[in-house]
Amino acid sequence: MPAPKVQTPRSVVNTAVALAHLLERIDRSGDPIDGAQYQIVVSRLKSALAANLPDTALAAVLNTYPSTAELYENMHYELSGLSRSSLESAVSAEMQTAELLGKFTLRRRTRSE
Repeated sequence: MPAPKVQTPRSVVNTAVALAHLLERIDRSGDPIDGAQYQIVVSRLKSALAANLPDTALAAVLNTYPSTAELYENMHYELSGLSRSSLESAVSAEMQTAELLGKFTLRRRTRSE
């Protein structure tokens, strides 16, 4: 009978970091990628993130790899919403959108007069 597979906390962290790094490289590259391979990387990374990572290691991975942070946030959306997204950037984007819409509305009114 084969010995059960036992992962140490260090190997779990190393796996999560390696997969997070790979996902970041894939997401940031301009090269076309195979959808099935992408799904495999994401699936394995989700499993690694679901493992009992030490809090400090999890925080370090999520702070270092934005694609992994987004994946993690989506995995826990029903519990915490978009808790890792920057409130400042969301507010800024909303303000820029409102300003842009205001400009288009003004142009439209000016043209119709």
